[in-house]
Amino acid sequence: MERKGLLLIAAFCLLTAGRAQVQQENNTSPYYNEDTRNLVALVKDAADLLRTKGETAFNDFNTTGSRWRQGETYIFVLDPGGNMLVHPDPELQGKNQLELKDINGKPIIRGLLNAATGVPGKPEGWYHYEWQVPGGLLPRWKSSYVQLVETPSGKRYIIGCGVYNDRMERGFVVDMIKAAVDQVEKNGKSAFEAFYDRTGPFIVKDAYIFIVDTTGVELVNPAFPSLEGRNVLDMKDTRNKLLVREMFRVARDSGSGWVDYMWPKPGESVSTVKSTYVSKAKINDTWVLVGCGTYLADAPKAATTKKMSARELMALVADAAKVFEKKGESAYPDFREKGGKWFHNGTYFFVWSPDGTRVFHAANPSGEGLNMADAKDVLGRPWGRMILDAAAGAEGEGWVHYMYPEPGDIFPTWKSSFVQRVTFPSGKEYIVGCGIYNMDMDKAFIEDVVNRAANLVATAGKDAFPRLRDKKGPFVFMDTYIFVDNLQGVELVNGGLPSLEGKNLMDLKDLKGKTVVRDQIDMAMKKGNAWLECYWYLPGNNSPALKKTYVRKAQFGDEVYILGSGFYVKDKN
Repeated sequence: MERKGLLLIAAFCLLTAGRAQVQQENNTSPYYNEDTRNLVALVKDAADLLRTKGETAFNDFNTTGSRWRQGETYIFVLDPGGNMLVHPDPELQGKNQLELKDINGKPIIRGLLNAATGVPGKPEGWYHYEWQVPGGLLPRWKSSYVQLVETPSGKRYIIGCGVYNDRMERGFVVDMIKAAVDQVEKNGKSAFEAFYDRTGPFIVKDAYIFIVDTTGVELVNPAFPSLEGRNVLDMKDTRNKLLVREMFRVARDSGSGWVDYMWPKPGESVSTVKSTYVSKAKINDTWVLVGCGTYLADAPKAATTKKMSARELMALVADAAKVFEKKGESAYPDFREKGGKWFHNGTYFFVWSPDGTRVFHAANPSGEGLNMADAKDVLGRPWGRMILDAAAGAEGEGWVHYMYPEPGDIFPTWKSSFVQRVTFPSGKEYIVGCGIYNMDMDKAFIEDVVNRAANLVATAGKDAFPRLRDKKGPFVFMDTYIFVDNLQGVELVNGGLPSLEGKNLMDLKDLKGKTVVRDQIDMAMKKGNAWLECYWYLPGNNSPALKKTYVRKAQFGDEVYILGSGFYVKDKN
């Protein structure tokens, strides 16, 4: 086994080194995906046609079935004032679309115009936003490449095309870094505010700008603001690589460049290769490190190890509760023993009093005695209050999901904790809990969150809807959210895609033609609750994937609602 492990590591190193060498040698294209390269070539050809034929080329671009308009791929043309001159959607063509925004409030047309005209000497660029496919309803990430073109008559147009792609190309990241460096060197620290704007160009998909000063202190991190002000110089990846020090080495030696390291994708437990592009940016007499990272599309992953499932963790907490009911505080030494049943890897127990005081913490004894009732994570989620509420409920137990660093680390990651109310031999009540980091979503989680949401709706009716939408509340976490439909198929609540609210989805079909919402309503009305399967695009790689959804009927007075949530079945290969 040891020899096999060494061979696997050697193969991984060779594969990663080989990819890096190929990318360094093949400088003709900064784009990894063939679809991206084909799109750029298509726009360049369309730009040449417009540059040669002028406005008569619009007829070519408007021809359905031509190379310029095929399914999801189509050429669009704007003038500098934001008038849409060519587009397959008749609702958009021939009108000024300068105020058009995506579901997140991102200005689409203004962003496209700026991508082609915002940087002197660079009449082309990329812009990323969420947009539905032609004839579709659900928005997906779209990356559009645009060029500024001057026709023989002297008029200027912005011509472009987009690709529906959840992945961040290396070329996209480089463009973001160059633009960020330009802003920093022009405006100094006053530029930092723009990097937090989710409607701006510096937060795209799962990519964002971070900035570290030369001492290693994090100055900007929109994704994890709790890291700001902390020294991250000695931060290690999951293979103990000093990734920040390596970033500084590359910036000092070359001014800019790529650094690869192993890191779990958001919501995943297995590390994969993440590539981060870093560059120097001058501020007065000093400089800062500006960086942005992306996960490679088919990057090797670390070897998987068997992890505890949600039901196994629930059973472990139940066993612990029995021990505490019998032994009380005298059981604490057993729960502090590393490598034992109660404390291994990132799994450990904590005990709180009902007022939120942490009376026991196996991984961090120095934190005992602190009151955690008002604790919030980096996303602003009040996880302290969530734990107290879960234990105070009628069942005396429940799941809580929040961002929290693993023992010995400063980087927060998703943690799912199961807590249970327990009475010690002294007669005092406590809350006993244990969690797992980056736990794979499964049926236990989904049933728990849907059942709690259904109980809330059955008690409060529509007054419960704002709480179900709250991204800092207990019903939205990782990629999980609650949706609520009425019996006519109108989406009343969608914590993940609020743009769907108010729309009738009764005839919505999945990628295999299944009437998803109609089936969900039918099964919930017949059985009260049910699991169903459908196929959607998997977030993160834009490929079809099996999704399992749990739905349940809830009634408040005469109003009947169908609530649900789901998870994607990950490929185990």
